[in-house]
Amino acid sequence: MSVTAAQGFTAAGIAAGIKENGNPDLALVVNEGPRLAAAGVFTSNRVKAAPVLWSEHVLRGGRVSAVVLNSGGANACTGPAGFQDTHATAEAVAGALGQSAGEVAVCSTGLIGVRLPMDKLLPGVAKAAAELSAHGGEKAAIAIKTTDTVHKTAVHEGEGWTVGGMAKGAGMLAPGLATMLVVLTTDADLDSAVLDEALRGATRTTFDRADSDGCMSTNDTVLLLASGASGVTPAAESFAAAVEEVCADLARQLIRDAEGASKDIKIEVINAATEDDAVEVGRSIARNNLLKCAIHGEDPNWGRVLSAIGTTSAAFEPDRLNVAINGVWVCKSGSVGEDRELVDMRYREVHITADLAAGTETATIWTNDLTAEYVHENSAYSS
Repeated sequence: MSVTAAQGFTAAGIAAGIKENGNPDLALVVNEGPRLAAAGVFTSNRVKAAPVLWSEHVLRGGRVSAVVLNSGGANACTGPAGFQDTHATAEAVAGALGQSAGEVAVCSTGLIGVRLPMDKLLPGVAKAAAELSAHGGEKAAIAIKTTDTVHKTAVHEGEGWTVGGMAKGAGMLAPGLATMLVVLTTDADLDSAVLDEALRGATRTTFDRADSDGCMSTNDTVLLLASGASGVTPAAESFAAAVEEVCADLARQLIRDAEGASKDIKIEVINAATEDDAVEVGRSIARNNLLKCAIHGEDPNWGRVLSAIGTTSAAFEPDRLNVAINGVWVCKSGSVGEDRELVDMRYREVHITADLAAGTETATIWTNDLTAEYVHENSAYSS
């Protein structure tokens, strides 16, 4: 159920000593081929961590033989020395595997503005390389956790081919790929161009629409690697659908594990004039802290939904707006609808439907409630 579900991949997850608590903190995923095709999507934050800058350059070649990931430190805003640390990490992986550093992607996650302990990380690379296994996917997924309470994996079985994946992320989740590291693998025999199209299409409707707290990370990375080991070349459409399914599964897991969350909120915007309008409205609703607090208190406060819609540039007429919460149309034609007391909000998932009555387009954004636990987790210590 992870990055080693597909043929042609090995992985490892170990404790290198990067984290002071001694938990696993270094993962290695290796593509053993015969194909080394790859694609990647990265944060749109203008402040990019050193491993993002390195991996963006690597992905221009469309080939990745290995991915090394560390938790316990983001290696972001660390200047030229931090970039050299990333380079040294790639060189260490290449040396351990007999590969080229120019085909090694590097990912880091953790506190910004702190240099990585290279005296621990580099020996950790050698240890991880020695523990590579076709069954090492779960250990790799555990090693990339930061404030995550659970590790996150997913898999799709095609006809003779597989897509597997792992993800980390619990806070700072917002469009721009969320604060997450994701590695997807497939044994389908496909080139980097097909991978790139499938990955960009999938992230646009999944990770880019997970919006926990409106905060964008410096380290977001989503990679898709193909080994070709199955010898099967699926239709591009079938493959893209599989990648989207795995990404959607992982994105939901990210939202469910969001820091301090007690509610998963599905915001479905319907009958918008354009898809962009639907996305803009969905994000505005997802980022309304007053609404998120109300949802935490199980208060179906639909006025806060309308208020959020009104801040956007989307096409709509205020007196035609409709809002449903868990299937109860509490707002009709911009005014009072069904009795709000009919809304049952006892369960974990809350479904908000915003009907703009302006067209036929739709989009779904996932978010979560705002809790005292979220404030505590992000104020009691650095993360």
